[in-house]
Amino acid sequence: MFGVVPKPLWSKRYPNNDLNQIPLRADPILVEAAGKRMLIESGLGRDRLTEKQMRNFGVVQQSNVSESLAALGLTTDDIDIVLMTHMHYDHANGLVSISDGKLYSTFANAAIYVQEIEWEEMRNPNIRSRNTYWEDNWRPIESQVITYGKETDIIPGIRMTHTGGHSNGHAVIRMESGGELLLHLADLLPTHAHQNPLWVMAYDDYPMDSIFAKEQLIKEGIADNAWFSFYHDAVYRALKWDEQGQIVEKIVVEEK
Repeated sequence: MFGVVPKPLWSKRYPNNDLNQIPLRADPILVEAAGKRMLIESGLGRDRLTEKQMRNFGVVQQSNVSESLAALGLTTDDIDIVLMTHMHYDHANGLVSISDGKLYSTFANAAIYVQEIEWEEMRNPNIRSRNTYWEDNWRPIESQVITYGKETDIIPGIRMTHTGGHSNGHAVIRMESGGELLLHLADLLPTHAHQNPLWVMAYDDYPMDSIFAKEQLIKEGIADNAWFSFYHDAVYRALKWDEQGQIVEKIVVEEK
């Protein structure tokens, strides 16, 4: 997760165990705006991984999206839009569910937004990316997918913008409401410990693109007093940094 960054540096910033493993989340974010219910990312899904995959990937908890929605009086059918920053399995598995051995779309009524380069590679992965772009994650939802180029406005105040970096079609999300700004940089900023632009993951296909995009977006976000939200962070849901890079506001992950 920290690429070439030495452990004595990153271990001061993020918890780890004796095996150099770190705790990570895969929690979709529910957004309600303009009469629409949206999810950012889709989660790991339920029963989508074999026991071997769960062991190899270090998965200790499956997705609880249906239960979390039920606690709000909602179901997966109530989701109108899903915003996919990219389609790696840890973000896209939740798009598809399984019943009696058959795969089907989890969010049957949703429009699913995917950057056009990402969608092309999802369906035609290369020798590196085929381990994370799975056919089972796009076949059942292909009729629901809406693609875009450089950027697209989902609704007024919510925009997706192509950055590349982590994947060739990776995108970030900008949300503005009530004078507040939130930036979801997805896997350009997987955890709060990746604040340094040079701290990029070994998973990144185009690390220099990640570095340049993250440097610009974090700098602009801090200047605009933005919240930064996370999909993978096990410590914070969202936070704000000041000009010195210190956390000035935060929303912590509740202990389960």
